[in-house]
Amino acid sequence: MIGNIIAWVIVGAIAGWLASVVMGTRRGQSLGEDIVVGIVGGVIGGFVLNLLDIGGEVSGLNIASIVVAFIGAVILLLILRAVRGSAQV
Repeated sequence: MIGNIIAWVIVGAIAGWLASVVMGTRRGQSLGEDIVVGIVGGVIGGFVLNLLDIGGEVSGLNIASIVVAFIGAVILLLILRAVRGSAQV
């Protein structure tokens, strides 16, 4: 249980950081925000990839989980940018 939580936090931090770099929101995002964006991104990425029948399970600390969370984090940042109407998230 604790190991899973730690894995989610690490995957979230990596995916959220990568997404913020790609989306240009790095200056406005803290480590905590990176973690939240990455974790929520993992849920969004898993949902979207499952809808596309690609399979998008975040299952521990591995490259596939980071990629799924990264895809979802980018989608989340795009949605936030559209809602807020600015480049800063």
